[in-house]
Amino acid sequence: MSVVTRFAPSPTGHLHIGGARVALYCWLYARKMNGKFILRIEDTDTERSTQESVQAILDGMHWLNLGYDEGPYYQTKRFDRYREVLDQLVKEGKAYRCYCSKERLEALRAKQMEKKEKPRYDGLCRERHESQPGPFVVRFKNPPDGAVAFEDLVRGQLSFNNTELDDLIIARSDGTPTYNFTVVVDDWDMKVSHVIRGDDHINNTPRQINILRALGATPPLYAHLPMILGPDGKRLSKREGASSVMDYRDEGILPEALLNYLVRLGWSHGDQEIFALREMIMLFEIKEINKAPAALNPEKLLWLNQHYMKTQDPEEVARRLYWHMEKLGIDTEKGPALVDIVKAQCERVKTLKEMAEKSCFFYGDIDYDAKAREHLTPELAQPLAAVRDQLSQLAEWSPEGIHQVITGVAEQHQLKLGKLAQPLRVAVTGGTVSPPIDQTLYLVGQERVANRLNQALSL
Repeated sequence: MSVVTRFAPSPTGHLHIGGARVALYCWLYARKMNGKFILRIEDTDTERSTQESVQAILDGMHWLNLGYDEGPYYQTKRFDRYREVLDQLVKEGKAYRCYCSKERLEALRAKQMEKKEKPRYDGLCRERHESQPGPFVVRFKNPPDGAVAFEDLVRGQLSFNNTELDDLIIARSDGTPTYNFTVVVDDWDMKVSHVIRGDDHINNTPRQINILRALGATPPLYAHLPMILGPDGKRLSKREGASSVMDYRDEGILPEALLNYLVRLGWSHGDQEIFALREMIMLFEIKEINKAPAALNPEKLLWLNQHYMKTQDPEEVARRLYWHMEKLGIDTEKGPALVDIVKAQCERVKTLKEMAEKSCFFYGDIDYDAKAREHLTPELAQPLAAVRDQLSQLAEWSPEGIHQVITGVAEQHQLKLGKLAQPLRVAVTGGTVSPPIDQTLYLVGQERVANRLNQALSL
């Protein structure tokens, strides 16, 4: 079988973490099977669909580097095709026009609810063949008996009695097709072999299978993913899941770390936690997806992110750090190379945002907060002045040379190294936390170190 998967979001919001996991699993399986991955924008809900949401989806896919082989296809550009298939079903007696008024349907529903029956259309127009004046919808003529059974690749064998399924509306009174119908036509036309999606679509699947069979099409294989829960094990809130995967970028998460995190939300390979992308492709199996919901673990995501910051090519991490520095208004041309910042800070921070915020002192002016200034005591003025003078005279500005100056001055003034290093750190960075003092001073630069020591001494 030629494998074709599709990711088909509705552009009514951002690409959230649940959608991103679906996209990843579809992408991984297509890549593993040397198949095709399609991006389809299901924008038939014209009232809620926006171009802003479309762009947010495209941006999220691009940032995650989940490239698609075909698309993006837009359902609103396929209305002629849907109308063609709709007419075919009506002509073949597999769908029919329903002229029932809204008032009649509401009364029918109220009566069924009163009897504690499942609300469903009673089929009044099902066998009417003559046209009538007035508005109408088109309903699919669902089989009256039997069952729809299929092997869900995650959940196993599932079966739904046709008596539980309604004659669902496949075209509204204004002629626009509905979700369950457009999905069927698209999957059929695009030769989709595997539908991987959230388990909130399980009830749609038997309806879609029946329409496909009415069209003489072979249904694809289905895999319904369990939901993602919040850290507390309850239904995921927008705040916990982030409204968009781009929020993770804004918080300083690397896309590789987020992909690694997402693939483990419901799938595993033994006890392995770290997966390079090529390993994910090689090892991923749909049938190994867990049936139980997965819960978010923010600490694990931060742990993964720090791992990738430490192990990825520093040049690549620096490229992504640049965006965060620019967002803070930092001119990175006036200071050390960002790749050196990455090497100095990657062991000390968990996100690129944190790295950027804690590296501003390497570039611009600094301020001394009240707590940090407590380290700048009068008795340390003379040792700090000695450090300033000797550092200014260093012929070769290097961490080794800087270290020798600091240890020499400490010995000369009978100070433990820490007693001098911390005030020196405050004087040069404005705070009490930084990489090792010799590395910090080296990156700040010879001239800027002298200027900042003068500034501190004036206090």
